[in-house]
Amino acid sequence: MPTTSRYARDVAVVAFAQSDHLRRSDELSEVEMVMPVLHQVLDQTGLKAGEIGFTCSGSSDYLAGRAFSFTMTLDGVGAWPPISESHVEMDGAWALYEAWVKIQTGEADTALVYSYGKSSPGSVRDVLTRQLDPYYLAPLWPDSVALAALQAQALIDAGETDEDALAAIGARSRAAAEANPHAQLSGATVRQGDYQVRPLRTGDCPPIGDGVAAVILAAGDTARRLCARPAWITGIDHRIEAHGLGLRDLTDSPSTRIAAEHAGVFDAPVDTAELHAPFSSQEVVLRKALGLGLGGDDVVVNPSGGALAANPVMAAGLIRIGEAAARIHRGESDRAVAHATSGPCLQQNLVAVLEGEPA
Repeated sequence: MPTTSRYARDVAVVAFAQSDHLRRSDELSEVEMVMPVLHQVLDQTGLKAGEIGFTCSGSSDYLAGRAFSFTMTLDGVGAWPPISESHVEMDGAWALYEAWVKIQTGEADTALVYSYGKSSPGSVRDVLTRQLDPYYLAPLWPDSVALAALQAQALIDAGETDEDALAAIGARSRAAAEANPHAQLSGATVRQGDYQVRPLRTGDCPPIGDGVAAVILAAGDTARRLCARPAWITGIDHRIEAHGLGLRDLTDSPSTRIAAEHAGVFDAPVDTAELHAPFSSQEVVLRKALGLGLGGDDVVVNPSGGALAANPVMAAGLIRIGEAAARIHRGESDRAVAHATSGPCLQQNLVAVLEGEPA
């Protein structure tokens, strides 16, 4: 381990795989989307599905349009032998958290975590309104872009950003995504475009698409056996803020800051940050909460392109952890912070610190 662990067991990400993220995948069922990615992540470790101690998935029945849809995708894992399995109606980052806790208890030494989102069949902007307070906000049907625009305008009014700075975030993210073969949008061909909801233009908003991600966690010597350079989870925490948007300062994210403090982000410098910021304005908020600044430092932010390049709902947060871990596996990072969010305007936030052992 690179540092003394604060937890009962040392746990690492030892493998990460994801699909190509596409605007539509009409020809594929959710099981057909998931299966190739599960095979890829298992092949990286040489493990068979029956050798995994715990399996946890993250998805949304609202996207699928049917109750308990996640039970069908278990066909992609395999029905035999019987497995220890769980599911969260959340981004896969929270499935990873549950799996990490399971390993901490000693009930498993390895865990398979996967998540998927198939947003193309319906209007994801409308679906996400169901996350809102059911008495006051949800009946008004304010969609996710409109709420993000409120947050962006609050930042502009506070003097913390402007439209040109937001456009630069989108351009930088999609330029970085040119090196990511799985990205849905990349390169200079992506234009800033027209206003979706002022002050957010098309380039400030995430693409709508379908995708899958999976990681394998392992403890201690098992991790070292399965991976040449494990990405050790030296800290992980998640916090939630008030449901009512009127009770929050949308220009700040105290839940991210508190989660980062408890995960140990500020204990030592980080060289990589994979931030789950579906809107360009949210990167401004997250950088401030994590003390990353807006440039001029040595931290590489979203080298994968982030959620502005590919944003499969319920998988984009897990991808941030996987991308950070993959950079450690390749020796491109030594200490990375990964972030995932859920809910409107960064309501709930998970922060993880991943470290690689010295060469």
